[in-house]
Amino acid sequence: MNRVESALINSAPRRLLQRLYEVPQLRRFGGPLPAGARALEIGCGPGYGAQLILERFGAATLDAVDLDPAMIARAQRRLRPYGDRVTLRVGDAADLTASLGAADGSYDAVFDFAIIHHIPAWRDAVAEVARVLRRGGTFYFDEVTARALARPSYRALFDHPTGDRFNAQQFVQACETVGLDVGDRCMTRIGGDYLLGAARRR
Repeated sequence: MNRVESALINSAPRRLLQRLYEVPQLRRFGGPLPAGARALEIGCGPGYGAQLILERFGAATLDAVDLDPAMIARAQRRLRPYGDRVTLRVGDAADLTASLGAADGSYDAVFDFAIIHHIPAWRDAVAEVARVLRRGGTFYFDEVTARALARPSYRALFDHPTGDRFNAQQFVQACETVGLDVGDRCMTRIGGDYLLGAARRR
């Protein structure tokens, strides 16, 4: 992630979009969390998404990982008021055993606020999401597709992997392949540039 995108995800407009649009839509597709739910966020950035998971979805506890130590430091400052309800680690979403020691079926929900498109081995990340979700657990996702990443504006401003990018259909198929049922709980936005929805673990 380059400086432009780092600045963007730390900006007030990004927080506004998450709070007023993404979270209500994700709740519509996946619902709130059950009482006492344990949640995971992959690619937590500065921690604002994690705060919304705790406050708007009702997670009892939350684990979160990010590859960037600077982002983890920001998230620690933001989430300090939540005390031991939150665990933050520098780690890789494609290897949650190494990052968190996450066992199979250990979370009620996993959240992806536009991080999987940054991961070269993105299918491994989707498989990890499925592995750590309990049966009946929910994967909430908001993703950027290959269509958006191919736009000249994206290529000029941001730094993303260039090989093996996914469109909406490919992302949904990867979820279904590893036991995450999407069904009609998703939608695309802006001509298929963005994909937002939820999947249940079979």
